[in-house]
This record gives sequence, structure tokens and C-alpha cells, in this order.
Amino acid sequence: MTLTTTGRPRREGPGPRRRPPARTAALRRLRRLRPRRRGRPAPTPATARTRAGRQLHGGPLTYAVLALFTAGSLFPLVWTAVTASRDNMRLAKTPPPFWFGTRLAENAGTAWTEANMGLALLNTLLVAGTVALGTVLFCTVAGFAFAKLKFRFSGALLLLTIGTMMVPPQLSVVPLFMVIAELKWTNQLQSVVLPTLVSAFGVFFMRQYLLEALPGELVEAARVDGASSLRIIWHVVFPVARPAMAVLAMLSFVQAWNDFFWPIIALTQENPTVQVALTGLGRGYVPDQAVIMAGALLGTLPLLLAFTLFGKQIVGGIMRGAVKG
Repeated sequence: MTLTTTGRPRREGPGPRRRPPARTAALRRLRRLRPRRRGRPAPTPATARTRAGRQLHGGPLTYAVLALFTAGSLFPLVWTAVTASRDNMRLAKTPPPFWFGTRLAENAGTAWTEANMGLALLNTLLVAGTVALGTVLFCTVAGFAFAKLKFRFSGALLLLTIGTMMVPPQLSVVPLFMVIAELKWTNQLQSVVLPTLVSAFGVFFMRQYLLEALPGELVEAARVDGASSLRIIWHVVFPVARPAMAVLAMLSFVQAWNDFFWPIIALTQENPTVQVALTGLGRGYVPDQAVIMAGALLGTLPLLLAFTLFGKQIVGGIMRGAVKG
């Protein structure tokens, strides 16, 4: 041990390192916060779920509003079932019936026979399924081209595609029917399927989704790896666009199922869809409203069954796409 100039003993060897001022201040703040953290227990998973549930808990007014909207949404379906279970004479009386009758099976059997509902349901399933599949495939490819590919006049073509949505469909009925008649497709299902395989809304919808959900670096990396355009679409674009494709398929299927304007022109009662077949039930001097409602109920049940079976998968796909970024 040696003495310094001030007379204090100096230690030999490496002494303790002095902490930087910033680090010392951070340690002091941490020490001041330690008693508070020790007094508060760490939240358990059950506590976290309870807190999350309390945050999402709605009051009585929320449930009242939801119940009101639910009742308003279910009223047309319930009223259809009520009228389908009565006879035509009871429906003509005042006040109308507000509860179910006993003629639902009889009226449904009559509608099934008179409207050839079996063939109509099969045709509608084929038409709606083909239209939904074609719309999803073609609109996804077109949306990818407008979103990520660079080519001449892409902006003008996109504006032209969007502009077709402003044209009323009634203006294209006459030239479209002339084309169908020239091809001898009248009263055939392809006359209903082919004009609706691609929609301008679907192209714009998929373009907007892929513009944000599909990184351009991912496409460039696939190009560098030697992937062709078809391989990129199959292995890169389709997996990324799956949630949007599910939504577009659902919308296209419902629209094609409920379409009435063009099928009533292109098809007849010999080869109808559901909406065309229902027009055959309203003929006669006094249309039987109960039978018509029974036919409408038969035409609605497949959609309700599809939403019941696949609704969770559709909503799950939408949510996965929403939280992906």
C-alpha cells in the first residue's frame, strides 16, 4: 500500500469501475420502483381473462339494441314460415295470423311438385357454385395483376373496369340476349353462368386487398428463385388472399343464388333456377300465397344450411386476414 500526495492510502491493483452517470441514474429509478412492483402480484391467465371479459362486457342497453336488431333480421324468415304453414283463406282475413299453423308440410309438398323444386335447387347450386368459383379465381388473378404487376395502361384499364359498375345491367340485356340466341344457348345453364363469371367489384376488391396484404418483396423473391407467374399465383398469391377469397366467394354465391333478372329472361320453367321456379307458383286467377311462401322457404333453406355449417370457417378466415399484419 502506497500513500498519495494527500496522505490517503492508495490501493494496489485494479480498483472498482465507476458506473457511468446515465447508468447510475437508471439504477436509482429502478430501485425506487421496486417496492411498488413487489406489492402488486403478477396477473395470472385467469385474471387476465377476467379483465378482458370486463372490458368487453356490454350493458343492458347494448343487449337491448342487439336483441332489437336480431328480432328485426329474423322477422321476415319467421313470417315466411308462419304464412307457409297456413291456408290461403286464413291469410286473407284480418288480422293476419301471428303463429304457426299445421299445413307447412302440405304446402311445401305442393310447392315442390308444382315448381319442380328439385331440379331448380340442383340447377341453382350448379350455377351459384360455378359463378362463385370462377369469380374468385379470375378476380384474384386480375386483382394481383393490377396490384403488383407493371404493364402499360394499367391505370386506364383499372378505371375502365371500375367504370363498368356504373352501367345499369338493364342496358346490356338486349345485346346479351342476342349473343345468347346466336350461340343457341337459350334455356341452358351456361347462358346464366358465363356472363357473371367475372365482376368488376370482385376485381377491385381483390386488388385493394392484395395491394396491402401481399408484400412486393415476396413476389420479387419468388421471381429470383425462378418461379413462373402461375407458380407465384398458386403458391404465393392464393395463400395470402385466402381470407378475401372466402368473403368474395360468399358474396358471389349469395348473389348468384338470389339472381332473378337475367335468369328469368334466359331460362324457362322446363330448366329453371329457384327464382325462376317460384314464378310458376304465382300463376292462376287467385295465387296461393301459402304455397308461394312455402316455395320461398324451400329456396332459402339451403343458404341457411350453408351459413350454419361454414359460417365459423368464413368468419375465422376473415379474422385471420384482419390480424395478419
